[in-house]
Amino acid sequence: MRVSEDKPTGRQAEVLRLYYVDELGVRAISRQLKMSRKTVRKMLGRGSLRPPQVQPANRPLLLDPHEKFIISELKACPELRAPAMLERLRARGYTGGISILRDRMRLLRPTTLGEAFLTQHFAPGQVAMVDWADFGFAVPGPRRVSAFVMVLGYSRMLYVEFTLSQKLGTFLRCMERACAFFGGVTLYDMFDNMKTVVLEHRPPHAPVFNPEFVAYAAARGFAVHACNPGKGNEKGGVERGIGFLRARFRPGRRFTSLADLNRQASVWRDTFANAREHHVTGKVPALVFEHEEKQHLSPLREQPFDVRDHGTGTVNKVFRVRFDRNTYSVPWRLVGQHIVVRADDTRVDVFLGPKRVATHPRCWDIREDIEAPSHRRGLKEHKPKASADELPFVLSGLGEIGRDYFRILAAGGRSVRRETMRLTLLCELFGDRAVRAAVEQVMRHGHVGVEYVEYLLRHDPALRPAPKPLRLGDEALDAMHAHEPDLSVYDQFLGDASTRDPRPHDES
Repeated sequence: MRVSEDKPTGRQAEVLRLYYVDELGVRAISRQLKMSRKTVRKMLGRGSLRPPQVQPANRPLLLDPHEKFIISELKACPELRAPAMLERLRARGYTGGISILRDRMRLLRPTTLGEAFLTQHFAPGQVAMVDWADFGFAVPGPRRVSAFVMVLGYSRMLYVEFTLSQKLGTFLRCMERACAFFGGVTLYDMFDNMKTVVLEHRPPHAPVFNPEFVAYAAARGFAVHACNPGKGNEKGGVERGIGFLRARFRPGRRFTSLADLNRQASVWRDTFANAREHHVTGKVPALVFEHEEKQHLSPLREQPFDVRDHGTGTVNKVFRVRFDRNTYSVPWRLVGQHIVVRADDTRVDVFLGPKRVATHPRCWDIREDIEAPSHRRGLKEHKPKASADELPFVLSGLGEIGRDYFRILAAGGRSVRRETMRLTLLCELFGDRAVRAAVEQVMRHGHVGVEYVEYLLRHDPALRPAPKPLRLGDEALDAMHAHEPDLSVYDQFLGDASTRDPRPHDES
């Protein structure tokens, strides 16, 4: 055993004593002596008294008889892990533990060389690379946010837009806005295997494209190219663009809505992403695009193309159609009809054949019911009993008492129409407040019926019928006010009644 010839100092001796005699660790010694752990390790290294552990030569190990078997198993399945290998070795009589097995497998596992890739070079206006990226619940609401990203292969100019859907209609509208942003289209666009573009891959790697998207590409004048399955490196430009978006735009930002998210994204895109020096090309994407690539883009074609979302369905019994996880109302007469729904980012249109039968603002929540008041009103006029449990508008002054009254009334056999007409008359004569109190008193005694309400009102000595002024429906006429006439002006024509002879005059 060889010991350092330098005589240890008092502080070093204290470190050695605590380490070898008291068997304290480096951290505990560092804390106790108030010195860095690096210094403690250095002192232990200079005055090491621990004898080196020498592995006895030619010592047989428990795994030696099984080494060839381990090599063959790893060759057949390089992903095999130690617990699975341990099961196989137990059947062969191995009695050791998993720790030495892990160490041996680490040495015997075949190493695979990393795949080499060629650097891609594109000509100006040759290609645009497109992909989606998931950004989770970036804005308040029940829907996940997706980022549509398009990057030009030559200039690395970037377009980004956030949406609440990845469906074909939304995808096409994003393509429209991206092409308008660049002011033209490239020779071909490169896509990953998203279902809106590639329906499936048939051997040997022949993509089957979505015919509706192929029609859109033909209308806009660009070819479609799909990456090979599992080869995202083929569109490395947009992959790096998505990574740059995640790392430099998303962290630390808060968004109140999708519109706020897209507003911040467009400012970041124009003032930073496309204005900074690109880490691969070493050039500013906006400048390269403006001076080198823009003139090589093909102009946008004016050929019209419907980029709305679409769906089909049947109107259910409550005159609703389901679309994009929400329900929308249609006229009640269309129950059972097969309809077509077309929707953009802000509006939903429902068609029966070529005729548009309903229009609603688009809802981006889920499980919401969007109803046009005219659709329900038409059914009420046709089937008064259908809305019998609702308080008629003319009786809205009865409030919650009136709503409870009509809900109970709907369960019986009384005429809702007659009840409504009679209660409206009573409200005109006695006022909403008195009728409401009478209805509450009738219900408190377990009854419903306008005759009970009228009885209470007409036998209340404190109430007198006082109908409201007649309304003619014309503001000018309704605003007119007639004063009581002064009949005293006629007294001068009557004279003094006391001097008059009450007897009739004799004409002869």
